[in-house]
Amino acid sequence: MSLWNIVSHMPPEEFSGLFTEFPRSLRCLLADWLENQPWEFINGSDAFCTSMAGGMLSAMLEKLRSAAGSDGQQCQILQQVNSIENAYRRDPLRLVAVLKAILEGEKTAVLKRDCHLPLSFHRRQEELKFSLGLQRLQHRVREIQALRDGSAASPQLNVRDPQLKPEAKPPESELPALILEAVKELEVAKQQVLKRIQIWKRQQQLAGNGALFEENLAPLQKRCESLVEVYFQLHQQVMAASTELGAELLPRLLERFNEVLSSLVKSSFLVEKQPPQVLKTQTKFQASVRFLLGPQLLKTSAKPYMVRADMVTEKQARELALSAYSNALSESTGEIMHNVVALETNPTSGTCCANFKNVLLKKIKRCERKGSESVTEEKCAVLFSTTVALTPSNLSVHLQVLSLPIVVIVHGNQDNNAKATVLWDNAFSEIDRVPFVVAERVPWEKMCDTLNLKFMAEVQTTKGLLKEHYFFLAQKIFNDHSASFEDFQSRSVSWAQFNKEILPGRGFTFWQWFDGVLDLTKRCLKSYWSDRLIIGFISKQYVCKLLSTEPDGTFLLRFSDSEIGGVTIAHVIRGKDGSSQVENIQPFSAKDLSIRSLGDRIRDLGQLRNLYPNTPKDQAFGSHYNKEQTGKDGRGYVSTAIKMTVESERDQQPQSAAGGPPEAPQAQMFSLPLLQPELHPESLQSVLGPIGPAAPFCPQPVPTGYPTSESNINMMVPDSLGSSFPSTSPMLSPPLVMDPVLPRCQDLAFRNPLPFMPDQYMTGEASQLLSGGPSPEPQDEEMPELAPFTSMVDPPLQSSPRMPPSMDMPPSSDFDQFLQEVSLEGPTLCPPFTPPLQRSGYPSPNASCWGLGESRWDDSVRPGHA
Repeated sequence: MSLWNIVSHMPPEEFSGLFTEFPRSLRCLLADWLENQPWEFINGSDAFCTSMAGGMLSAMLEKLRSAAGSDGQQCQILQQVNSIENAYRRDPLRLVAVLKAILEGEKTAVLKRDCHLPLSFHRRQEELKFSLGLQRLQHRVREIQALRDGSAASPQLNVRDPQLKPEAKPPESELPALILEAVKELEVAKQQVLKRIQIWKRQQQLAGNGALFEENLAPLQKRCESLVEVYFQLHQQVMAASTELGAELLPRLLERFNEVLSSLVKSSFLVEKQPPQVLKTQTKFQASVRFLLGPQLLKTSAKPYMVRADMVTEKQARELALSAYSNALSESTGEIMHNVVALETNPTSGTCCANFKNVLLKKIKRCERKGSESVTEEKCAVLFSTTVALTPSNLSVHLQVLSLPIVVIVHGNQDNNAKATVLWDNAFSEIDRVPFVVAERVPWEKMCDTLNLKFMAEVQTTKGLLKEHYFFLAQKIFNDHSASFEDFQSRSVSWAQFNKEILPGRGFTFWQWFDGVLDLTKRCLKSYWSDRLIIGFISKQYVCKLLSTEPDGTFLLRFSDSEIGGVTIAHVIRGKDGSSQVENIQPFSAKDLSIRSLGDRIRDLGQLRNLYPNTPKDQAFGSHYNKEQTGKDGRGYVSTAIKMTVESERDQQPQSAAGGPPEAPQAQMFSLPLLQPELHPESLQSVLGPIGPAAPFCPQPVPTGYPTSESNINMMVPDSLGSSFPSTSPMLSPPLVMDPVLPRCQDLAFRNPLPFMPDQYMTGEASQLLSGGPSPEPQDEEMPELAPFTSMVDPPLQSSPRMPPSMDMPPSSDFDQFLQEVSLEGPTLCPPFTPPLQRSGYPSPNASCWGLGESRWDDSVRPGHA
């Protein structure tokens, strides 16, 4: 955004005193053009400044006349233009002073209102300053050339800057003074280029945290090449005037020239593409370096110049920086594969680059750490180095450049803490620092800007954090719920508070929690956040205050304060007595939301009606609902859908008098096929005894205090197809009716029974015990009740649902005789018991309790559970 874009929307009264000598109407016509001219940098009254002022006056008059042709008040504008021409044609430097005052007044007004100027304005001003300095240098070279050729009587040379000529000098002493002046201006231009390179590097580092970054190096390369071209022109004039300069002045000038060229050459060797700042060993990565002055200065060689990449520690990087990158690396701190690449010049694009495409850090040599510093706080860097020969002097130069700080990890679980180190270093390091020194404590206001920048970049959204979010984050990181927002703005936060100290009552640091929110939002909640449907950063206590006065069914979404990477729904419920209560549903993780999206979960819950403060949920989340499939698909299968339900504490059964958990409904058991009438069921007690009666299912309590939601996800079949399904599978018989006199097993181990496997309790295979095989057609008939059998009763099981190998069993001969008698009396007792396929939407958290792929006896206990 230009300065004029802001000024044009401000009240004209604020600038009334600026336009006494220059009409405001003409300022409006000139608009952006006026601030894109170097009025502010024309200082002095020498020939160069006068020439520049005259050229800018002519360009401005032409611009005004062309703009007046399309304006309705053409005559009035042309009169004003003619008046300006008559007033300033003889003294264009006076016009420069007038317009400089107008621009200064506009900047002051904008700073007073906004406290800052547009970044694009600063960049354009810096470009104008360098461009004008380069033109001045070129003018100095022409002056020196003219003076050497004996053109001292030239009108250009008669108009010199009086500040540089305090007294009249003879022609033989004027040339050295002019050359010294030119060399000084050359050094100033060099500093501007080096500063611009440092700014580019700093912007590249901030881009690691998500800041906008102009990666194109072409403008910077053009600036370097332009300055080097003027350098060689000036150097040529100095060498030609060596006699006039004398034996004492010439060496000093040449030394200054060499320092200028060496600085430009070494600073123009840059890391264009940085390696990953969190680098895992045994992982390939890419990087590239670029030599901006390579196409202009690199001498053609029979063998290509090779660039080498080595890993260095922070201590080694510091030593290299203190030596101005003139010393060679003594030892690499890590072993890097494929670390030597050719430096190639592309004539088409005009670039000179070395591209590392398949680099691999094989191993890292750790250095001694300071105090309580962890591995993920240790910073390294990649050093890129090469030696080249430059034209036209065939000068050999050793080039070195360091990458941004890198944290090397060996396992994925170190990634989170490593990212914290990189984030802190990228955000709070200074330009041209000693590697890799960074502040231990920074203002909270800067931390807010960093978190907002990282959040918007990771989530890829234009909706950043708000003032209320910063207030919650400050309360969390400082563990202070009594301070105001303004109090936090004056505080500073330390690295320890950011990612070393565990949050009170939690098992993680502030950054670990914030990074979990970043990951969850990026993966599952980007569209919800961008639509401002998630408040997110708000405490549970403040949620209760907000919702306590809202009607029943009002809800909002917030990030879990006690879990990493969770989002929860807080909603209002009211009882029959009119009392309200705010409940927080158990947080959803990214895995949960990949099974069923947040929008569909909100649609499933009928108790949610209005998004806080009063937006109907279908209006707010309608665009986020997924279309539910109904009917049959193309293969003839009936479509199913997963639905989520939440049981409020008000709807749950009261606890027993003893204070235990409410007993779940009686589980239905899959029954065995019908026994033949002529058999005596009493004789089967020893066989069927290990099965035991059905025990009620006792769900595991949820320790977080949230109403559980995942255990109540139902697999639904469309109602329109319900009649096509029988109430009971034809392969299953009705529930087994147990005799009330039979004792129930009260062992706690049977609260989560294992699937029945006959071969674990009886000698021989099930097919041997039940020799007749499965009955051809199981009938849906009620199974006769089994009376207690007293002749063969197994010892009661004490603590495990599986019978130990040492359990007393009837002798093998007795079993064989028993089975032989049974086989003579009638057909098969029952088919081998096959556990039904697991149909639960969520498996048990303890896989070892059930076995892989095994069914659960208690699936029917949970209402609506698939």
